[in-house]
Amino acid sequence: MTDKELKIALLEHCQNTVMKRFEKIKQTIAGIEESLVEESKSSAGDKHETGRAMLQIDRENAGKQLQEIENLQALVKKIDITKASDYVRLGSLVYTNNGTYFMSISIGQVTVGKTNYFCVALQSPIGQLLSGAVKGDGFSFNGRDLVVKSIS
Repeated sequence: MTDKELKIALLEHCQNTVMKRFEKIKQTIAGIEESLVEESKSSAGDKHETGRAMLQIDRENAGKQLQEIENLQALVKKIDITKASDYVRLGSLVYTNNGTYFMSISIGQVTVGKTNYFCVALQSPIGQLLSGAVKGDGFSFNGRDLVVKSIS
């Protein structure tokens, strides 16, 4: 598999992961909305008010999660896998002596074919170390010494 094909596969995996999260949170919000409607039909009283308040908190939390997912969707759309670069940036595939990293969003280990890759965000601890690195740069992460072998 070429680097271009690999980047396409990894980007598609990132997009699918974000889409699944988006669909899940939309279902959660719909469930909360339905529960709020049902709670409104209940009789008044302390139990009713407590239940309604808890559902409101759940809806607020789900709304925050939805906003985070929408931010991830926007970030995934910004990933340009066609640009070649001498340094690590968003969309880079970074080969090191201890694993290969796709600079995208933090979803962790992804298997393509029979090989494992790590999808990491630029803001993650490893992403911050890799960001801007060039071939030959070395650094230490979690007690391991890593050297950038190549960047695609």
